[in-house]
Amino acid sequence: MKKNREETDIKKDDAGRLPQNLNAPATFLKWLALSLLCGVIVGLAGTAFSYAMAYATDFRFAHPTVILLLPLGGVFIVWLYRALKNENDAGTNLVLSSIHSGDTVPLRMAPCIFLATVATHLFGGSAGREGAALQLGGSMGNSIGRYLGLSKKDQHIITMCGMSAAFSALFGTPMAAAIFPMEVVSIGIMHYSAVVPCVIASLTAHGVAVHFGLAPEAFPFADIPAFTVKTAFLTGLLAVGCALVSMLFCAALHVSGRLYKRFIKNAYIRAAAGGVFIIILTALVGDQRYNGAGVNFIEGFFEDGSVFPAAFLLKILFTAVTLGAGFKGGEIVPTFYIGAAFGCLFGMVSGFSANLCTAVGMTAVFCGVTNSPISALLISFELFGYDGMPYYLLAVAISYMLSGYYGLYSSQKIIYSKYETSFINRRAR
Repeated sequence: MKKNREETDIKKDDAGRLPQNLNAPATFLKWLALSLLCGVIVGLAGTAFSYAMAYATDFRFAHPTVILLLPLGGVFIVWLYRALKNENDAGTNLVLSSIHSGDTVPLRMAPCIFLATVATHLFGGSAGREGAALQLGGSMGNSIGRYLGLSKKDQHIITMCGMSAAFSALFGTPMAAAIFPMEVVSIGIMHYSAVVPCVIASLTAHGVAVHFGLAPEAFPFADIPAFTVKTAFLTGLLAVGCALVSMLFCAALHVSGRLYKRFIKNAYIRAAAGGVFIIILTALVGDQRYNGAGVNFIEGFFEDGSVFPAAFLLKILFTAVTLGAGFKGGEIVPTFYIGAAFGCLFGMVSGFSANLCTAVGMTAVFCGVTNSPISALLISFELFGYDGMPYYLLAVAISYMLSGYYGLYSSQKIIYSKYETSFINRRAR
């Protein structure tokens, strides 16, 4: 009798479908197939993008005078976006918006961001690659969903799959890549329905990248002091500084874009002028340490344990001038550079472990600009190992709280307050 009562409690909906929990095996198989497909396709594209970026960077280092063509590179990027009818492209903001508001991400975003980012790096603009990967993967994932006729809700998930796959293929951090798209869209909540799809897509794309010879990024170091009251205090002090630096970087990027558009109306002239500004800044500095993404210079911070005191400020300036003018690329690797430079400087001044401070700076500033503490913690484990866990955990928590509602992406929604258990539903600034 009890069994019959339980059976009668299981009711079908108006369309005759069983409750979703009883469809879990079918849902799992569906997303297993879709995630593998997305991981392979986007992983191949991400791998090609990574090799193209490496070639562009190597060519620029071998031929430093190519930076003189940066204004023409800017003009080419504006022409490319207009030729592909993508001149109103909102970049990563469009990808994030597509997840929480249903906007369509056109497939043409993928070749646009691919070619434009390579051009930016080839000619010496200061930009990253992972932010571009989010656009590349999000565009491809969204297009796969539309091509297969998925529902709007499923398109949101496969868009996140594409973002995870591209991030994982390029940077080699599959744990952080799986979580980041779910976390960065809406701060205060996570789209757990995308956990399995994003994990599978991330691991698949990572496997594709490794198969074709891409080595994951890693910055291992050994001199990690014991976690004591004193070292915890110094880490907290560094995290406070990182929160301020992250707000400065976000503000610089947003203000730069507005100033360019206010004083230079024509997009072609704006991009060319930005290229000229970068050439002048590079000449004043005397070398190209602040051009491009700067991963090799981050490695130098760990090896030397020293840094030019104004390096983090100069990287902020170079990146804001580049991206504000209309050049394309990501903000995440420049964020790592800025955080690493600031952390290394803190270590030099305080006498605290320079390598540990460099790692903590990278983690804390990344958290501050993306408002993604879980992803920041995971990426610290994948880049630096687990031995420094208490330091990364403390720095991420403090930076997340004190960085306020600033963020790289204006489409990012802060659903719940950072300071109290209240629903605010506002955009990052």
